[in-house]
Amino acid sequence: MLTTVVENYIATGEPVASQSIARQQNREGMSPATVRNVMVELSDAGYLEQPHTSAGRIPTPRAFRYYVEQLLRRGMASGDLLPTLAQEQIDESLSGVMSAEQFLSRTSHILALLSGGVGVALTRTSASAERDLLEHVHFTRLARAKVLAVVVTTVGQVRDRVLALDHDLTSRELEAAAQYLNQNFHAWSMERIRVELGLRMEQDRSEYNRWLRSLEYLCRKGALDLAMQEESVFVDGASNLIASEADRERLRQILAALEEKQRVIDLLHAYVDDHQNSVCVVVGLEEAMPEMQNLALIAAPARWGGDCLGTVAVIGPTRMQYENAIGGVTYVASLFERMQKAF
Repeated sequence: MLTTVVENYIATGEPVASQSIARQQNREGMSPATVRNVMVELSDAGYLEQPHTSAGRIPTPRAFRYYVEQLLRRGMASGDLLPTLAQEQIDESLSGVMSAEQFLSRTSHILALLSGGVGVALTRTSASAERDLLEHVHFTRLARAKVLAVVVTTVGQVRDRVLALDHDLTSRELEAAAQYLNQNFHAWSMERIRVELGLRMEQDRSEYNRWLRSLEYLCRKGALDLAMQEESVFVDGASNLIASEADRERLRQILAALEEKQRVIDLLHAYVDDHQNSVCVVVGLEEAMPEMQNLALIAAPARWGGDCLGTVAVIGPTRMQYENAIGGVTYVASLFERMQKAF
């Protein structure tokens, strides 16, 4: 019954009355009184809420999460959530692309049209060997277990990132780690530095070993990754939110956040794991970005072999057509890997 309530609310945007559900459930022999009792139980369990006493009920985020879980199970069982016609339309829209970046830039538009929400595509472009050579690195302790890493390459590119550590490092340890990098690895590529650090960790059992451990730990947390990749994000369909968001001030805040591309990148990083192999659905994004309250994220990594080259996603109202959005994101992510062979 909960699935029926959610689907009714998605379709109408209005509180769902027990009488309406009773008519739909009549074929199962459920009386209106039984339906009312079940809806009360669902409300008590936190799946439904009542805007006011005389109104019907609307699903809570917990109900939408349950609904999504059922959709994903059904999709896994049937093999796909996206109709063949929609797949063919996506194939046609992406025909003729010549690069991963071009593929992902078109993807944001396609997903916006398909879902009625905001289509998002994040690309990660590896730096060239010439730009990927270390000139200088500096670590600054910002707070307990939080470090600012600044990497300068030989062609003058500057990248910085705040690293969240599992345990704290002292300013002296950070200074020694940076000094070791700068003295031993000037003009080395980032990948070569990582390989060499691993070798030295195995061979060196002297006092330097303690500094090496700190340095190797910083690198595992991404201290050198920031010089190796550039990220671009494509956002399309923000205007789709206008129809679904009545609060004009909150809409302004949402649109402003979407325009600030780095915030969109941070949002994707907060919820999408590069190592995951399936679609991720998050109902309620306010933990990562308060402006995104009552919005949902559907995202999947875009892979080539074992490498994650980007992310494809839809951001939309909690009351969205999840089946289309999940099916579209899943299909585009799988299509990306297949089409990479043609790039």
